[in-house]
Amino acid sequence: MSKSVVTVMGGGSFGTVIANIIANNGYFVKFWMRSEDMASEINNENLNSFYLPGYELNNSILATSSMVDAVSETSLIFLAVPSSSFRSVAEEVIGFAPPSVPLISTTKGIEEGSFRLMSQILLEIDPRARVGVLSGPNLAKEIAGNQYSGTVIASDDKVVRSMVMDVLKSEFFRVYANDDMYGVELGGSLKNVYAVIAGIAAELGMGHNTNSLIVTRGLAEMARFGCELGADPMTFLGLSGVGDLVVTCSSPMSRNFRFGSLLGTGLSYRQAEDSVGQVVEGINTLKVVYERAKELNIHMPLAEGLYQIVFNGEAVESIIPSLMSGEHAMDVEFAASQSKDL
Repeated sequence: MSKSVVTVMGGGSFGTVIANIIANNGYFVKFWMRSEDMASEINNENLNSFYLPGYELNNSILATSSMVDAVSETSLIFLAVPSSSFRSVAEEVIGFAPPSVPLISTTKGIEEGSFRLMSQILLEIDPRARVGVLSGPNLAKEIAGNQYSGTVIASDDKVVRSMVMDVLKSEFFRVYANDDMYGVELGGSLKNVYAVIAGIAAELGMGHNTNSLIVTRGLAEMARFGCELGADPMTFLGLSGVGDLVVTCSSPMSRNFRFGSLLGTGLSYRQAEDSVGQVVEGINTLKVVYERAKELNIHMPLAEGLYQIVFNGEAVESIIPSLMSGEHAMDVEFAASQSKDL
C-alpha cells in the first residue's frame, strides 16, 4: 500500500490515538467527528483536549465534521464509534466511500435487537464490503504515552490484514493477525461485562484472589458463549480475549471497570453511567448477551448475576455468591482437540 489517505471515523480517545499512529507513519489522515469545535481544536492546536488532554497530534491529521469529505478519496477507513450509532454511521460511510475500500471496525459492542456484531452490520449493509475488526488490550491513554501495546486485526481477507498492519505498526504498537473475525470481535465485546463485575468487586474490598477468579471464570464464560455461536474457543486465549480481559478487569482507566466501581459505592445504573460520562459498552452488551444465553441455555452465572444487579435491582453484594455457586465443576472445560464440547 502506497503512502496515501486513511480515514478514522470517531473522535474519541481510541480514534485519536490510532489516527496519530497512522499519521506518524507518514499517511495523511482524515479524522471525522460530529463536533465542529473538536475538529477546529485539532486543526488549529493539534490537540483533542476533551478525550486526551496534552497529547500532541501530528499535523498530517485533518479533522472534519463533514462525512463526505472524510470518506471520499480514501484508501482505508477505521470506524471507532459507539455501537449504538455504528449502523447509522456505517450506512453513511458506505454510501459515500469509494467502492471496495476496506472498512475496519474498532467498536467493541453488539447491536441491541439484532444481536449483530459490527462486522456483520457492515456486511449486511454491503455484502461485497471488505471488512476487518481491530481489537485487543488497548487503553488509549497508555498507547498515547508510548507504552508497549499490542492489538489484533482479524479479517478473512489477507490483503486487508496486511494493509492494517502496515498503517498501524510502530515502535510501541504491535499488530497481530487473526482470521477468526467473529471470535476476535466477540472477545472484545464480552470482556466489558466482566470488567464491570471486577470494578464492583474491587469497590467491595475484594482482593487479587477474587479478581483472578473473575478473570478466569469470565474467560470460561466468554469461550463457552463464543464456541456455541461458532467462534474458535482458542481465539479467546489471545490478545483479543484473555489479554483484553485482564486489562479491563484491573485498570481504573477502563470505563467499564470505573462504572462497576461506581455501582459498588451504591450508585444506581443511571447515576453510575452519568458519572462515567462516556458510553459504557459493557451494559449494552450485558443485556443482549444475557438474553441470547437464556435463549440458547448457555451457562453464564457471572453475566446473569450482573444482569440481576443492573436491571432488577439486586444488591451489588450478590455478585460474589454468583462466583461461588452453580458453576461447572471443571477448572479447564475444554482441550484444543475437544473444543466443540465446551
